[in-house]
Amino acid sequence: MEISNLITHVEALIFASEKPLTSLEIVELINNAFGFLDDKVVIDQVETSIEGIREKYSVEFYPFELRESGGGWQFLTKKEYHQTIAQLNGDKFLKRLSNAALESLAIVAYKQPITKSEIEAIRGVNSDYSIQKLLEKELVVITGRNENMVGKPLVYGTSKHFMDYFGINSADELPRINEVLAEQMVEPTLVNADHFDIEAQEGGKVE
Repeated sequence: MEISNLITHVEALIFASEKPLTSLEIVELINNAFGFLDDKVVIDQVETSIEGIREKYSVEFYPFELRESGGGWQFLTKKEYHQTIAQLNGDKFLKRLSNAALESLAIVAYKQPITKSEIEAIRGVNSDYSIQKLLEKELVVITGRNENMVGKPLVYGTSKHFMDYFGINSADELPRINEVLAEQMVEPTLVNADHFDIEAQEGGKVE
């Protein structure tokens, strides 16, 4: 299939999909749709098509763009339109995670797989409510049980929806802890001899 024809089919698939599509999924879907073709579509062709679609919607004329988020490709409105789009769903759309939920979510993201007791040990408080809210919002999921701990407690990890929510494709794209801490470091105060020169501080000799 010619790239010019392939682009429109790739664009239609991404537009119609309820979830982000990977390049491999697009290859499979198109080959299933056109099984009669002698030459099967390959991933290089799909990726070339995706690049063409990205370039098409990158201009200011369009209020949305093609982005890789949540583990695959999807159309998303550009950030300058987010406040306008928020009006569609009112408070529900604008509602933010509580600080407690964000703390728990950050711990899961960086320490996964992790149990509730391990989360609470780090936070120092009960985290039942926070974890329940994160499960309801489908930001974290139960990934199994820790067979090595007493009682074999449930183990939690982040979900695909978590990646979509924060616009990343994997936990590897999260900022490194040392990078986060570096932004919070306080600049040191430079000290020189004048700081210890009483005459310099008082403007004259001390009797």
